Amino acid sequence: MLLTAPWGRERPKVFARHFVGAVHDKEVIAALRYFRRRLGRPLVIIWDRLQAHRSKAVSAWLQRHSKDVLVEWLPPYAPDLNPEEGCNGVVKEALLNATPPAISDLMRLARKEFRALQHRPDVLRSFFEHAGLHV
Repeated sequence: MLLTAPWGRERPKVFARHFVGAVHDKEVIAALRYFRRRLGRPLVIIWDRLQAHRSKAVSAWLQRHSKDVLVEWLPPYAPDLNPEEGCNGVVKEALLNATPPAISDLMRLARKEFRALQHRPDVLRSFFEHAGLHV
């Protein structure tokens, strides 16, 4: 998932790529490509220390795209500083009592909730402010 920061008058936005199973370097690179296509401008990625984020393949990809992708690393063990965790919390709360019959239905419900966050810029902005990122 990519949560864009609200710069100036711009509204914060959520862009998501969901994968079934564990996330590895191939999925991270696929998501980065997707986000670059969707945004069409340089990206500043704020990442936790997930192994897939630190893999050789991802590092090589980032090196090749260093002109338009910059990575800022969160401190280790600091989920409270990751604005994305706020989004995840809202979606998890919304799905707390959901009982979808299949994983595909669960993914559809999760995507619906992430899209609903697009219409709550005040909530998205609060995730950045909670992390001390006043933009």
